[in-house]
Amino acid sequence: MKKMNWKKQKGKRSFVFALPMIALLGGLASMARADEGGVAFWFSGQYASFAAAPATPGWSMPVMGYFYDGNASAEKELRKGDLISAGLDSTVPILMVQPTYAPKTKILGGQVALGLGFGFGYNSTDGNISISGGGSASRSDSVTGFTDLYPIASIAWTDGNNNWMNYITGDIPVGDYDSSSLANLGIGHGAVDLGGGYTYFDPVKGHELSAVVGFTYNFENDDTDYQNGIDAHLDWAVSQFLNDHWQVGVAGYVYGQLSGDSSPYAYNDGLKSSIASAGPEVGYSFTMNEQQAYINLRAYWEFAAKNRVEGVAAFATVSLPF
Repeated sequence: MKKMNWKKQKGKRSFVFALPMIALLGGLASMARADEGGVAFWFSGQYASFAAAPATPGWSMPVMGYFYDGNASAEKELRKGDLISAGLDSTVPILMVQPTYAPKTKILGGQVALGLGFGFGYNSTDGNISISGGGSASRSDSVTGFTDLYPIASIAWTDGNNNWMNYITGDIPVGDYDSSSLANLGIGHGAVDLGGGYTYFDPVKGHELSAVVGFTYNFENDDTDYQNGIDAHLDWAVSQFLNDHWQVGVAGYVYGQLSGDSSPYAYNDGLKSSIASAGPEVGYSFTMNEQQAYINLRAYWEFAAKNRVEGVAAFATVSLPF
């Protein structure tokens, strides 16, 4: 394969949903699962190919379309507070944007990027809800509105085919959230997430692989007195360029809580959630404003879910230079 005339750059939302366009899963069935209903801050799958490649200096506008459909069987009882939910089914389409600025001046030899992610979407969730001690009913909730805000700062270095990246991000809980609703677009509490990633890209052979690892500290939800445990997550991708523009590969993620939740309800204390996923991805690079632009499509099938819903997710990510 000839050397491709293609500059390395982020293939994420980065969402933040990465960076991150994060915490969008806060829109999923907030009445279910560990991690306060299984709703984590980290938006698993937001990082894929070229996750650690330095940004191009200047302004860019990563845009991400996201769709999720997940459920928990009627046999799986998921607790939150004094509520027990079963047979949950949740559908979430969201459009995220993350205006990002990368200054020309390097810091410690690395390329800095600063962004703020936010989105607008819809969540529809239904299930069977009962209260500990008696009483149950079928219930369906929906919400249309805005997500939380997700500030992100990253710094990345490159050396030949190797790229490294460190980031810090977080959740500002200003999105649509109701602690008594099954459907939300915010997670109801603040969070801080730290991590790093690596990307290998050989422009001659077209080989690419990326991985991002991070850890989340969650603050207490003042509405519920519930605090999620510390979370760990891995997003990964392996791909091959077929020519100067087209790329195909496989992407996935692994997520799990390192420590259990803390809540006023004894049967919620110590609960942990986890999940894994994998699926195909397709990428396309092109020139816009004399700079590289990138489109990435990928889908994930989840498995091995514990204390959370399980389903399928689809991402459509576009990174455009100004």
